[in-house]
Amino acid sequence: MKTELDKCLSGELYDAHDPVFKQFKQTATRFLHIYNNTNYDESDKRTQLLKETLGSLGDDVSVGTPFLCDYARNIHIGNKVSINMGCSLMDSNVITIEDETMIAPNVQIYTGTHPVKLQDRLNQDWESHREQHFIRTRALPVHIGRGCWIGGGVIILPGVTIGDGSVIGAGSVVTKNIPTNVVAAGDPCKVIHPIDN
Repeated sequence: MKTELDKCLSGELYDAHDPVFKQFKQTATRFLHIYNNTNYDESDKRTQLLKETLGSLGDDVSVGTPFLCDYARNIHIGNKVSINMGCSLMDSNVITIEDETMIAPNVQIYTGTHPVKLQDRLNQDWESHREQHFIRTRALPVHIGRGCWIGGGVIILPGVTIGDGSVIGAGSVVTKNIPTNVVAAGDPCKVIHPIDN
């Protein structure tokens, strides 16, 4: 039988109140408190905190503060990645950021989502079966390829893949996959033109 964590990582509806997720949140909250209160010039300490808490961390990575995340453990960052200040990585499922990618300030990456239909979001028996109540949640992974540039204030939605070398214009809302080596922008984000590399 699948655990709630198995369901979560496979993109199925899962119970976000399961104790395993509460533990992940507690660990991430402690990490964020320490990390966000560490001075910028304490780079060795900041790197060590990231290595101890994130799913994986490459070399020469910079993550600006303030920084927010859900669990931290589902974030995988490659080599020579720069994440600027004010970014939120909501990692209910896996977020992968490949080598040599730059992420500008105030970028939001979401993996968590909910059913759209009201009857699918509500638990009709909540009052009579409180112990069976759960938040109807689904999480889908996000993958950002190698050598990307994600502009300031971009929002990346669950399940999106951004291809290697692509640039996402500031303020875009990325709702669908973006191919490799293109400039894309807008709400919703659309390809504007290819990049000749």
